[in-house]
Order: sequence, then C-alpha cells, then structure tokens
Amino acid sequence: MAFAAINQCTLHYHLVPDDGMPVVFLNSLGTDLRIWDDVVAGLPSGVPVLRLDKRGHGLSDDGPSDMDQLVDDVAALMDHLGLTGALICGVSVGGMIAQGLAVSRPDLVARLVLCCTGAQIGDAASWNARIDSVQRDGIAPMAEAVLERWFSDRFRTSRRVDVAGYRNMLVRTSPKGYAAICAAIRDTDLRERVTKLDQPTHCIAGTADLATPPDLVRALAALIPDARFSLIEGSGHLPCIEAPGAVVAAILDMREPAR
Repeated sequence: MAFAAINQCTLHYHLVPDDGMPVVFLNSLGTDLRIWDDVVAGLPSGVPVLRLDKRGHGLSDDGPSDMDQLVDDVAALMDHLGLTGALICGVSVGGMIAQGLAVSRPDLVARLVLCCTGAQIGDAASWNARIDSVQRDGIAPMAEAVLERWFSDRFRTSRRVDVAGYRNMLVRTSPKGYAAICAAIRDTDLRERVTKLDQPTHCIAGTADLATPPDLVRALAALIPDARFSLIEGSGHLPCIEAPGAVVAAILDMREPAR
C-alpha cells in the first residue's frame, strides 16, 4: 500500500514503475482500484501502471468531490509521482475524470481508453434520488439494483461468489463519499469540452450495460474527433471485471506507436 497527501486529502494508490508510456486506471462509482486486477495481470511486464482510489472510496479520505477536484487529484498525484504522457483508462465516472484530465492537462494524457462512460451520465432527478437514498438509508438497500447495472445476467448467474465479493466492495464504500461522487456526476456535462480533445481515443461499450448503454458511449465517441468505438458482446458496466482481455487488447493497441 502507498499513500500520498494530495490537495489536503490522503489518497491510496498503487504504482508499478518502469520505462515507457504509463497506464493510469480510474475507477467507477462504488469501487476501488482492485477492479483492475485482471486487466493489470494481462499486461506485459515492463508496463508502468498507476491505480488509485478516488476520494471517498477504498482507502482514500472522504472530501469535497466535484469533478474539477477529482480531475485535479489525479493530475496532482501524477505530478507527485513524475508521470506524464500516459494512457488513461477510465470506466464510468473514471472515464469522465479521464476526459476532464485530457482537457485540462493534455501534457499528462497521450491516449485515452474510455470504458462504459459518457460526456454526461444520467439526469439530475435520478442522481438526486440516489443521493437522498444513500444519505437516508446507506448503500446496502440499493446494492442489488446496482449489481444488476454493473454485471450481465450471465455473469451474475455463473459467478455468484465473485458478485457477492463485489457487493461487499460496494456496500463498504463510505456513504458520504458515494453520495459526493453521485453529485459530481450529476453536475458534470463535458459535451462541449470533449470536442476539443486531440488525443487518440478508443471508447468501449458493453452490450449488456444498463448503466451507460452502448448508445450513450457511441454518442461520446461521436463528439471526440477521430475516436474509435467498439462493443464488447455480453459485457455489463464493468468490462475490466467481465471482459478484462478485451480491455487489455484495447490498451495494448492504443499504446502502439502508430496509434
């Protein structure tokens, strides 16, 4: 385990240093850096990798969490660690943070792999309802509904023990931190800003994703100049867990010099 004091907040991170283009992984709502375990295991040796727990998640502190703050946390941690020119791979809100980082700190971002995300996700009414529920009752009462959005029917049926473990990860997230990230997503609209991106970008959707359906991800790809779009058949909202090989393939393809 490693920790850094970033923007008056203690952030938990894991760094595998090496030479070459770093890969930085950014997590979804209600998860921590372990969701990338199988993706990292599939990368060749010698690839520098940074994973981190955003505010209110994993072993990081709670704290004010609007999108600008979340983006600045990643930028400040990369500066602290001396990382630049990275491939940023984000899923869900992690993908939104990746978009914001690419706009505000292009020196840090050479390539983007955006998984199951959008320039804008959901609407104020649905996020406010979720925030109210979490603040009133905690995360546990909504856990089953969240898992249905995270994972395909096939995955939930065939890997029940794993799903139970990911439920533990979800419900042990700080309710304060979870609600703060919900508000950050609610208040974020990147649709105008991403049209200015010039980093090579690959947008990935899962055909069984109920949280950010393929059309939402396809719309994001259409906004980003020359972005690629692809589907992972049968995958839900977290392809890093359901289809890690497909995410690995996208990362390695985007790290090729010709890209």
